[in-house]
Amino acid sequence: MPSNDQILSGDNFLEDTSHSLPPLSFIIGRLRLRQIALLTALDEQGSLHKAAEVMCMTQPAATKALHELETSFGITLFDRSSRGIEATELGRCVIRYARLIQSDLGNLREELTDIMNGQGGRLAVGTIMGAVPILLTRALAKLRSLQPELSIEIFEETSTKQLQLLDEGRLDVVIGRPTVSLQPHLYDYTVLREEPICIVAGSNHPLAQARDVSLHELGRQSWVLYTANAPLRVLVEHEFRQAGVMLPKNVIETSSTFVATSLLQDSEMVAVMPLDIAHFFAAKGILCILPTHLKSKMEPYGVVWRKNVTLSSAGKMFVSILGQQNAMA
Repeated sequence: MPSNDQILSGDNFLEDTSHSLPPLSFIIGRLRLRQIALLTALDEQGSLHKAAEVMCMTQPAATKALHELETSFGITLFDRSSRGIEATELGRCVIRYARLIQSDLGNLREELTDIMNGQGGRLAVGTIMGAVPILLTRALAKLRSLQPELSIEIFEETSTKQLQLLDEGRLDVVIGRPTVSLQPHLYDYTVLREEPICIVAGSNHPLAQARDVSLHELGRQSWVLYTANAPLRVLVEHEFRQAGVMLPKNVIETSSTFVATSLLQDSEMVAVMPLDIAHFFAAKGILCILPTHLKSKMEPYGVVWRKNVTLSSAGKMFVSILGQQNAMA
């Protein structure tokens, strides 16, 4: 670990081989947006001279800015040679995030412009799969009718991934479960809906017309299962253990509902699915819901946002609409 003097001076930090980086406060205090732009210019141009021209800088100024960047991180970002300049593995990582920063700044400018022009701004919403067919689509339709100029982004992900994006400020609100977090107290949470589950198959499956399908019968079927540790996978495994039935070994694993549905259509496989999703596909004749009683239940989900963070007017409106739509469902 470098000494405080090394951190303060920065110049010796590139020589450190302890595989430690400076504190985040040190990096933030030294990093400049113009340096971020230089990073991407260097990556695109492949030479300091050309990057300096693009940035309207002198080559010595570009060289100095790159040195300051490398000092800020304490690592070498580019290899220099007679052929030009090429990003190191660590440099490529920093460049990737530099592009994200530039993209976010562009989005910030657009959103500020929209708000100034009375066009409503932007709302980024994360959602679990089970909330999409009924709760989310109805709430979004209502929100669009009230704020037609609002830009809306939807991210379908697991609750764990959504909370990560929420913490990073990339999502405004989440429809999911805050209990998957190690620090659920960091979030405000309003319960919206239970999430019943069911067993589904293709509409032409041999069991489609059965009056009752037991887990013992399902144990003899081929399955499409969610990947290990996914909540629906854990639930299926629990159901089979409780019934004393071996979990089928003839399985295909996927985290994609689209893949699962496609496989079910063209095979005699079965799968577990949230009931609202299953009803959506069953109404279109794509899947059928098998008459199997499951004892296990998914934890209710709700709308989540960061505690002590003031939601935008669009965010507050969306949360309110979700509550109203849920009461009507």
